[in-house]
Amino acid sequence: MADITDIKAILYTEKSLELQEDGVIVVQTSPRMTKSGLKAVFQEYFGIKPLRVNSMRVNGKVKRFKGIEGKRPDLKKFYVFLPEDAKIESLAV
Repeated sequence: MADITDIKAILYTEKSLELQEDGVIVVQTSPRMTKSGLKAVFQEYFGIKPLRVNSMRVNGKVKRFKGIEGKRPDLKKFYVFLPEDAKIESLAV
């Protein structure tokens, strides 16, 4: 079962801020989150039923730091399309 703790961040980049004007929120989550799970979280915690949800899986990059190889964590990004009249007050920039 998906939970609000699976949402890692709401992305505030130049592209995501332009999308927010059109009612689309970009959310970064853990890789185990599903579309239906994210819809349920938005309904339960924000009281908004998303129109649709698009997902994108991002594999972590392998990086070197002082000769030691490490890997950034895998994550998922979701594009959540909200109805026109729906606003989330805590996300206002």
